[in-house]
Amino acid sequence: MIQTTQALRDATVDADHDVRPAPARPRSEPATRGRADVSFSIHEDLSAVERDWRAFERTADCTVFQSFDWLSAWQRHVGAPQDVRPAIAIVRDGSGAMLMLLPLMAVPGGLVRRLTFLGSDLCDYNAPLLASGFASRVGPDDFAALWHGIAAELQSQPRLRHDVVCFDKMPERVGEQDNPMLTLRAGLNPNGAYWTPLTGDWETFYADKRSSSTRRRDRTKRKRLGDLGEVRFVNPQGGAELSASFETLIEQKSRSLIRMGADDVFARPGYRAFFRDIATAPATREMAHLSRLDVGGECAAANLGLIFRGRYYHVIASHGDGEAAKFGPGVAHLHDLMRYAIERKCDTFDFTIGDERYKSEWCDGVFRLYDHVSAATWRGMPAAAAISAERGIKRLIKQTPALWNAASRVREWLGVLRG
Repeated sequence: MIQTTQALRDATVDADHDVRPAPARPRSEPATRGRADVSFSIHEDLSAVERDWRAFERTADCTVFQSFDWLSAWQRHVGAPQDVRPAIAIVRDGSGAMLMLLPLMAVPGGLVRRLTFLGSDLCDYNAPLLASGFASRVGPDDFAALWHGIAAELQSQPRLRHDVVCFDKMPERVGEQDNPMLTLRAGLNPNGAYWTPLTGDWETFYADKRSSSTRRRDRTKRKRLGDLGEVRFVNPQGGAELSASFETLIEQKSRSLIRMGADDVFARPGYRAFFRDIATAPATREMAHLSRLDVGGECAAANLGLIFRGRYYHVIASHGDGEAAKFGPGVAHLHDLMRYAIERKCDTFDFTIGDERYKSEWCDGVFRLYDHVSAATWRGMPAAAAISAERGIKRLIKQTPALWNAASRVREWLGVLRG
């Protein structure tokens, strides 16, 4: 169970952006003049909103990273042990119908406390859940007034007070709608994100995306893999096989991260347990897809993907260090994953955040992600300036090939030293 304490306080926002506690029986007032009634409530206890959240995510515009299963698992394994306080803002119209669910959290710190998206560090996309046609009922000016009220209400609650607002990896669109969070001052995230529509059967899709010479090279490499042993795409079933496959995936990925000089995120408190829960728990069996590419008796590549409302999310991929690594087992496994997604009737393959070159080879373009950083108190001003400067430097490095190549070489050199 999630060890949090419920804090439910309804508030209403009027045309002058005033915020005041509502009576015991909530009433609604217009967010701005001439608009339908809009009210909001703030919740710390995830279990108290689980039923409404699950019902809303079935129809709302959102991604898998805003699903209750994903974020409640994050809070259970990562957030609660660090005394993170969920701050879930639920917006309703005058009839009580949910318009938006905004999953936020207050992160404790020494002198500076942050307000950010719940589970932000392990969410490739951070966004609200939006009812269909949200923008037609809450326009940009209305949303500015709404956000002003939500922010003020959060600051009025001692456990949710914060010094810096730090929203990152916000997509420009949520489903078919513009992301209302971008009405806040936002700058480009250093990374882009990639996805491609899945059309027809696998052979048609593959021929459309890859040249005949590339397909010929792929066939040659797969044949070389076959020379080492039977090549099998494996979807592990049952607890023991699922757990063993997960451990192989994480061990391979950890070695790869250390070798390239990157931070091994699975060594952070709660991270490995979080992903194990997502990958192996019966409750997430329909959402999580753990798979392997076996060559002979060895796991040459592994993957954890997520399937949510017809979209396949490519989240964690790894490959082994054995003889098979010479012949691109990761590429062969990716082909099998796309075939699997098409057979599962998915309409989109989402490579998620990151500018790895192989993603652009499959996708027609990149969609942009945005960050917002602002100070909420005087204590937060230096921290907000530092965060903004750091992100600006990262963006400059990633968008300048010479700088990015140099940074990558330094990171690899440091990885060798650490290894």
